Amino acid sequence: MPRRPLPTRFSTVFLFLLAVTSYGQAPSADRISRHIRWLAADKMQGRGTGSPENAKAAAYIVRQFRKAGLKPLGTAGFYQPFTAEVRRVVVPDSLRKAANVIGFLNNDAPHTIVIGAHYDHLGLGRQGSSLAEKPEGQIHNGADDNASGVAGLLELAHYYAKNDVKEPYNLLFMAFGAEELGLQGSRYFLSQPTMPLVNLNFMVCMDMIGRYNPERGVGIGGYGTSDAWPQVFKGVESPIKFFTDRAGNGGSDNAAFYAKQIPVLFFHTGGHPDYHKPTDDADKIDASAEEQILKLCIRLLDNAMQQPKMTFTAVN
Repeated sequence: MPRRPLPTRFSTVFLFLLAVTSYGQAPSADRISRHIRWLAADKMQGRGTGSPENAKAAAYIVRQFRKAGLKPLGTAGFYQPFTAEVRRVVVPDSLRKAANVIGFLNNDAPHTIVIGAHYDHLGLGRQGSSLAEKPEGQIHNGADDNASGVAGLLELAHYYAKNDVKEPYNLLFMAFGAEELGLQGSRYFLSQPTMPLVNLNFMVCMDMIGRYNPERGVGIGGYGTSDAWPQVFKGVESPIKFFTDRAGNGGSDNAAFYAKQIPVLFFHTGGHPDYHKPTDDADKIDASAEEQILKLCIRLLDNAMQQPKMTFTAVN
């Protein structure tokens, strides 16, 4: 019996493996769910700034960045330590240790895109901002706010670090500390940047992307912060509903970048009755919808990376 030509057989196997590999790189609802359930478990005690559990969450992010193959770009490896201050309520330990976690995907490009999410939450309800009637001592798990955003950050880091494509921009993945205390982590980075701010193209922020409501859709703020965004969004379709908002100066850490005249996009699935309450738990997250949100984000990022460096536009 004549042997089957090797090139054909090997090509078939190669294409199959390539398809499997590509599928494995894409955002996954299963991985999203696992990240959120780890970060928002009761044992994490709400990830309040300065707590041992907040430090454990940062270490978890470091492990994921290292696994993806990102390079550390903090001031102490992946960490950028800083001191955060509780200002909304009077507490004896108002000054607390905090840190941003920063991983870099170096594509040898002149400019860099920032992808960010904050990993802290309200802890045991003693640092202010809780909307519960009697918050003190209750675990605020923060599954949507913002374990969902951190899961998105980790999935995008995994995708871009493992896709075997050298994009025309570098990517800086940042998990911000102390956002719930007033954007303190992102503001600290921008005042003490670990790379020149002039090299930054734009910033994408994900905060609360786990509670998709098909009637509302996912909101994408910052559409007015550069005249390049309409071209980036042109022709983009998704199985999930989405809409744009021009403003870029509200919501989350994107506001700190907007204040530095850096274009932004801000992904958000909207408010809900569990916002800043102990009931923001992992079993209420729609991981399948978040997977589609991240795939939409990838389409927009890929489009944006085909454009020149953006020019900032202020939104009135």
